[in-house]
Amino acid sequence: MRWSKTLIPTMKETPEGAEVPSHVLMLRAGLVSQLMAGAYTFLPLGVRSLHKAMRIVREEMDAAGAVEVEMPCLTPINLWEQTGRVEAFGDVLIQLSVKRQGKQVRMALGPTHEEPVTDLASRYLTSYRQLPITLYQITHKFRNEERPRFGVLRTSEFLMKDAYSFNDSLESLNASYQAMYDAYCKIFTRCGLDFVPVEAESGPIGGDASHEFMIPATNGEDTVLRCPMCNYGANVEKAAIGLRHNKKSEAEPKEICKIPTPHAGSIEAVSKMLKCKPHQLIKTLIYMVDDQPMAILVRGDHEVNENKIRHVLKASKVELADPATILRVTGAPVGFAGPVGLKEAIPVWADEDIRDMVNVYTGANEADMHLGRVNPGRDFEPTGYGDFRNAAAGDGCPRCTSGILEEVKAIEVGHVFKLGTKYTDALSATFIDTEEKIRPIIMGCYGIGVTRILAGLIEISNDQHGIVWPMSLAPYEVVVTPVNVSDEAMRAASEKLYGELKTLGVEVLYDDRDARAGVKFKDADLIGFPLRVVVGKMLEQGKLELKWRWAESSEELDVTGAAQKIAAMVMEEKRTGAKFAARKR
Repeated sequence: MRWSKTLIPTMKETPEGAEVPSHVLMLRAGLVSQLMAGAYTFLPLGVRSLHKAMRIVREEMDAAGAVEVEMPCLTPINLWEQTGRVEAFGDVLIQLSVKRQGKQVRMALGPTHEEPVTDLASRYLTSYRQLPITLYQITHKFRNEERPRFGVLRTSEFLMKDAYSFNDSLESLNASYQAMYDAYCKIFTRCGLDFVPVEAESGPIGGDASHEFMIPATNGEDTVLRCPMCNYGANVEKAAIGLRHNKKSEAEPKEICKIPTPHAGSIEAVSKMLKCKPHQLIKTLIYMVDDQPMAILVRGDHEVNENKIRHVLKASKVELADPATILRVTGAPVGFAGPVGLKEAIPVWADEDIRDMVNVYTGANEADMHLGRVNPGRDFEPTGYGDFRNAAAGDGCPRCTSGILEEVKAIEVGHVFKLGTKYTDALSATFIDTEEKIRPIIMGCYGIGVTRILAGLIEISNDQHGIVWPMSLAPYEVVVTPVNVSDEAMRAASEKLYGELKTLGVEVLYDDRDARAGVKFKDADLIGFPLRVVVGKMLEQGKLELKWRWAESSEELDVTGAAQKIAAMVMEEKRTGAKFAARKR
């Protein structure tokens, strides 16, 4: 392709509103253009890289035995109502109503496709002989993001690969899950990503086991906890806590006392008023656990983890109690609950860190009042102890005995779930087993944010000049740059090299613009083409200048046989990715 015949609107300055490197560079390099908040047009260079990512995903999915389908983005709302996800997604689910034959027909734009694919399975997968099978697609998803931001990392419309396995047993599900897990590792490795698989919660999709594939990045919106000793990793919602490092105070328990705390209903306000630290308080939160009120206690500097409540108490539904319930159970408004003197005899569950607290502060179950010198075991006895809080940096690793968890910011690019029968039960997707009994199909779900692959790569692979692409995702592998297109010899040599490289199968962009060499070099570095070939003054000595994007210096190359040598270099780098991988060493 000739530069003058395509659309590459590069920018010198940082666009207004662009904050993170991937957003800035995708705009400046002319990969995308913003249409509105949360919606982007992919321009020619961006499309080429996006298609490369799609091709890698498709090749590895096919190699893992998955079968491609293409489902509509428009879905009937009744499918979502049957699974209860109209409420679960809330405003994120984009709903619309259209008039057909005088009637209003309600629909939803698919934020994901569990419902449509399960409906498909219910129609055609009826026997164990058809199982297992994994169906996948690469298509657009739609989510009404409250705050679209960070370019294509958080948008209302995005390209996603989603796959769904249908199995007749847990053993079969485990095999399908492992096949997808392994395929994901191959996909992200081929894309040049430094990724980390971590344990994760399933969230609104459901299921009982999942892993996220994360790219550690300074501007990541997710928080991952990792152990440097054993490589255990999990997101904050999932991370368990190993050995607690608390030491019971040797101070003597003192007599409990009541302390006025007018208008101080938050941990911050109470700490300030009582001149104490948050870790010296017990935070008491009233939850509805399967519609029954319960008190959950954590230290004042910790956050309750609702997923852990669900797991420890084997509950299906966990939500904070409403103010009226809190008033009835505690006798006080929100912010003044405590484990001592509750008005109703409800279960009181405490995080393990509460066990060794001495002479601490709690709410007094009375408006504008707190208790001081409260001691667990003396002033109240919890129903039981457990892991009810978010893990944090400094906690012990749950997998090994010596590791300490570290906090890492990260970008999620993939997620795999074991769904079980959540959707097949709701949508009556059953099969006849070997004993001719009707059973629900067991499902797995596997998603990759294809647009996130590009943004995530750029987020971690850039320098002061621009993007640094691996050969596998670069919009073009080689850019041929004549220093002066008005020079007949330079132009002729460039044209010849450009033609030969195309014939040899190299993806090459010919910068035929009548512009200063410095402008061309800056644009090439901004966009990040892996290999730049300069046709300049050294042509008189029969030489070309060749520079890898990540190299500090250039090298000379004989004009004779140059196309064949460059094609061989490109082929080797495409095969191994060795030069790109070694760029940081």
